[in-house]
Amino acid sequence: MKLQIYSNRLSQPCRAVIIFCKLNGIEFEEIDVSLAKGQQFKAEFKAINPMARVPAIVHGSYKLFESHAILIYLACTFPGVPDHWYPADIQQRAKIHSVLDWHHSNLRLGEAGYVLDSRLRPLLGGKLNLEAAAVNEKLLSKSLAKIETFWLRGDGKFLLGNFQPSIADLSLVCEIMQLEIVPEIDRNRILSPHKKVLQWMEDTKNATNPYFDELHSFILELKAVLKADSSVGVTEETKQRSQAVLSKL
Repeated sequence: MKLQIYSNRLSQPCRAVIIFCKLNGIEFEEIDVSLAKGQQFKAEFKAINPMARVPAIVHGSYKLFESHAILIYLACTFPGVPDHWYPADIQQRAKIHSVLDWHHSNLRLGEAGYVLDSRLRPLLGGKLNLEAAAVNEKLLSKSLAKIETFWLRGDGKFLLGNFQPSIADLSLVCEIMQLEIVPEIDRNRILSPHKKVLQWMEDTKNATNPYFDELHSFILELKAVLKADSSVGVTEETKQRSQAVLSKL
């Protein structure tokens, strides 16, 4: 059965799924779903994921969406995936689930909302919402502090005190990498107070390269296009250049 991944590399969860497959030698076909063109709302894609979100996978006749569920499925289905990604020990697995559940209602909620409302909405046909961005930034900063003081406790370099990365490390670091899109001054303001988080991000990148850098090259390209703009708006020229970058996906 050939694995198909419906994705868009602007999406943090999509990047995590693809990096995982590349790291573990899982063969797949990547099928782009253009978010800028609204392809996630087309009937063909909604037949795979009625929620109209990426990523989603098709493996033979089996369809699955939600990135955490996909990562767990891949770790359990394909042979040769090292145990540290999703341990066989049920208690260790449950700890990873606790991180992943926390992620979606805390870190992801704050980070994705902040980047969307402060930077990305004009590129996707909407308007900035700086009031909402400020609310989301508070949740994001609170979440980063929780990673720093709770999830990174222990002797290991990775979440839950582990000495090797799990699917939780990959998922959360890909999430935080979305901050590359915002102006450097804002990214530094948000991340610089969290030294352990920054070191953990670097350790996770090193553990997952060269694929981590490969999958994030698009984000860095978009960052370069947006760099000339202020943090409070997107000029028409920059919007056009950004759309040219987005059209590659």
